[in-house]
Amino acid sequence: MTTLEAPAPAPQAPTVRPRVLARTGLYLLLAANAAVVAVLFANAGFDDNALVLIGRLTGLYAALIMAFQLLLVARLPWLDRRIGMDRLTSWHRWTGFGLLWTLLAHAVFITYGYAQAENLPVVTQFAELATTVDGVLRAIVALLLIIMVGAVSVRAARRRLAYETWHFIHLYTYLAVVLAFGHQISAGRTFAGSAFARGYWWTLWGVALGAVVLGRLLLPLWRNLRHQFRVTAVVPESDNVVSVYLTGRDLHRLPARAGQFFLWRFLTKDRWWQANPFSLSAAPDGRTLRLTAKALGPGSAGLRHIQPGTRVFAEGPYGAFTTLHQRTPNAVLVAGGVGVTPVRALLEDMSGHVVVLYRVRAQGDAVLFRELAELAQARGAILHLLTGPNDAETEHGPLLGAANLAALVPDIGSRDVFVCGPPPMTDAVLRGLRELGLPRDQVHAERFSLAG
Repeated sequence: MTTLEAPAPAPQAPTVRPRVLARTGLYLLLAANAAVVAVLFANAGFDDNALVLIGRLTGLYAALIMAFQLLLVARLPWLDRRIGMDRLTSWHRWTGFGLLWTLLAHAVFITYGYAQAENLPVVTQFAELATTVDGVLRAIVALLLIIMVGAVSVRAARRRLAYETWHFIHLYTYLAVVLAFGHQISAGRTFAGSAFARGYWWTLWGVALGAVVLGRLLLPLWRNLRHQFRVTAVVPESDNVVSVYLTGRDLHRLPARAGQFFLWRFLTKDRWWQANPFSLSAAPDGRTLRLTAKALGPGSAGLRHIQPGTRVFAEGPYGAFTTLHQRTPNAVLVAGGVGVTPVRALLEDMSGHVVVLYRVRAQGDAVLFRELAELAQARGAILHLLTGPNDAETEHGPLLGAANLAALVPDIGSRDVFVCGPPPMTDAVLRGLRELGLPRDQVHAERFSLAG
């Protein structure tokens, strides 16, 4: 274990809680729309049988959930910086499964309800609805697409697919949205119930789809046209780690912060279609950007062959792993493996007293350690290099267990803790922090997961 130490003054702790503000705003937005949908449903009347009524209601809430899902993955900067893409993606995933079950309930209750009313076999009624009612066939296709997307989004299936393959399949969700809205226009009783209802649904879908177009298409295009990113240098850090330096126009206007990441597309003939999420490994200075990656797959392994001058299409910055969420004057930064890259950038950007815990199997695996040591000395931080196998123990227990965390940082309860590393390490640290009773708003961990 290596330790470097020097004193540093502590700044005033911030009082704003942007994540709570954004999360509460989303909850209120969803609740308000759920209430509007309930009122519209009631105003449309209750003259159908109970099964059809339940089918209509589940269909309306399926439409609301679908629109909310679009908002979650629109990558709007205000939401992303306050909540983080990992949490938004997780919410999108779970609401997606909720959407699937709600749509299935809509189809089942509507079919059984009309079969009961018409005294027909269920299969006959289903065929009749599909062939005679305008918009129903579109709804069936939309449901099949949602089922397909849901199947490949199950964790076991997701792990077996390349991100690009999964993302391509996921794009069919947008076709399902268009087909479902077409069904709602053609066959939706509530949609046709009043001018207010029609205006509400058009506005809801317009805002949801508009957010996606703005956040995922127009804003990235505008930023890349404005900044014209190019590679200036590719520097090997070790046998399997490389840093890529980029520049561009007016980078001082790029709203990037230490700890954030971009989706990088290097515009060569064999890589332009690959989007890889890499964190900034140095705090943005308005002139250059730097990413550092370990060769974990074909995308990251090929970075060392990128030539200076290569054009780059960058989507971002993304992520809430920044000092925007720091609640106390001082901090602990915990990094594992190549997860040190955003931690190194945060150390450069942070004021106050900082303790860095860098967990690796062996000292030779400590990427950017020399830079970390120099930054720690210059900024009055404490740097601990923790080495050993995954099951390594100390006199206080596991390396990143509660007891050892408290031994390494005795005042950890009065600090913010930022954690980035492999999932097992991150889980171990979070478990230790819970045992120590650290408040949730002082713990910051971001997993770089992507959604379609």
